[in-house]
Order: sequence, then C-alpha cells, then structure tokens
Amino acid sequence: MTKPFMIGVAGGSSSGKTTISERLVELTGEQHLSRIELDSYYKDRSDETWEERSQADYDHPDAFDWDLLNDHLAALANGATVPVPIYDFADHNRSGETREVHPNRIVVVDGILVLYDRSLRERFDLKIFVDTAADIRLIRRIQRDVAERGRTTDSVIEQYLTTVKPAHERFIEPSKRHADVIIPEGGLNRPAIDVLLARVRELSVG
Repeated sequence: MTKPFMIGVAGGSSSGKTTISERLVELTGEQHLSRIELDSYYKDRSDETWEERSQADYDHPDAFDWDLLNDHLAALANGATVPVPIYDFADHNRSGETREVHPNRIVVVDGILVLYDRSLRERFDLKIFVDTAADIRLIRRIQRDVAERGRTTDSVIEQYLTTVKPAHERFIEPSKRHADVIIPEGGLNRPAIDVLLARVRELSVG
C-alpha cells in the first residue's frame, strides 16, 4: 500500500468540521477514506472524580494525547489497523472501548487543534481551516451539547465563556496561519466544499 494522502481539518468548536469530513466520507466511501476525530484522543482521566473531570479545560492542547494520535497516524501510514479510543462525553472520559480504523488511500483527521501540534501538522498533505463566526459556533454548540451530550444550556454557556472562547483566541485561531485552504462558513460554503470534494475524488480513484 502506498503512503496515504492525509488531510487535516481544523477550526473552532462547531465550525462545521464534522460536516465537511462526513461529506468526504460520503463521497469517497469508507473503502477509500478513513476518518479520525481529535475528540477521540482526549486523555484518559480515570484517576479523577466526575466533578474534577467536568471542570477540566477540554479546549486546551494539554487535554489531548498527542503521542497516541501521532503513533496511530504513523501506523496507518505503514499499512496497519489502529484501535481508536471511543470517548464518552457525558462521563468526560474514555469509555474503555475502541473502534478499528483501517489504512486507506485517504486519511482525514478533524478537530479543533489538528493544526496546532507541529508533529501532527507536518503529517498532513493538505491542511484545512474551517472559519465560522463565533455567534454561529456558539448557537450550534448549545444545540449539539444539549441534544447529544446531556448538558444544560447554562452549563454550555458557562463552559464557552470560561474555556472555549479563551482557548479559541489563544490556540485555535492562530493555527489558521498554517492552513493551505481556509473555508469560510464551514458546511454552508458549498462552492468551497465542491472544490475540496473534487480533489478528494481524484485521489480516491487515482
């Protein structure tokens, strides 16, 4: 197997990264494209209480297990299958289960900080930053976390003001300078997505 073409999709929380990644999978098919989410690589916090875990800053670079993610991407590049952790957002911890991700022609990694870590960033053949306005991202985050992650509106807003917004300004927004392509408005920017999909289509059939 030849070295996979690796794509990094970064951007603020709820900017539309998942929409773009899912469209890539939908277009090319799982037999050609493997997707990895940075959220799967939150550090294991089994030694902490639920209260301690709930107060942690999950938007800070220190929240992630960069070594494990880099090891997994290196393994995929060498043709190996990797056991990606499954994260439990309600429990603020790894679930203890994993899912197998197989090597493919294309590997997409999406997450808020995938362009922040230099060792990770250098693995990507194409670096994308999804640039969406803060008010839209906050509304989407409230809707998602209340519906899917068992949070209350007040807790989402408090977390946003305490950790999400400061981390975005300090770590995520500056990482945009490393992007090869910037997509405004995320999944709503159909022309930009169409151009990206065309490139991925070439890779998947090439």
